Amino acid sequence: MGMQVCMGAMMQCTQGMAPSSLVPTPKTVMTSNMIAANILDHVPIMNIPPFGMCMSPANPMVAAATAAALGVLTPMPCIPNTPAPWVPGSPTVLVTGAPALNDSSKLMCIWAGVISINMPGQMTHMIP
Repeated sequence: MGMQVCMGAMMQCTQGMAPSSLVPTPKTVMTSNMIAANILDHVPIMNIPPFGMCMSPANPMVAAATAAALGVLTPMPCIPNTPAPWVPGSPTVLVTGAPALNDSSKLMCIWAGVISINMPGQMTHMIP
């Protein structure tokens, strides 16, 4: 069983240089007195803040900067691009009609990054 994810959870992207903190959409469902997250909390900037600098050559800004530097990988500011929800989420626990987010869920960035939960934001409630 995994831990339920809530406001303040720490995330890391495989292509980002710094961790970031999840900001779930406001809901009436709480866990450990914090707003609980569900798999639909994937909106860039609003729910998923930037991860510092992006190192992915699939990101057009990084590709352009790398080309301008004659092929030397040149990181550029991260702007998450996460069009699809977190997967898989909790199969049996719903938070406002969508599967609850647990700490084993992953979020795919269109720039080839995989976002994972490092710290769920609370350490009390476990969900499947």
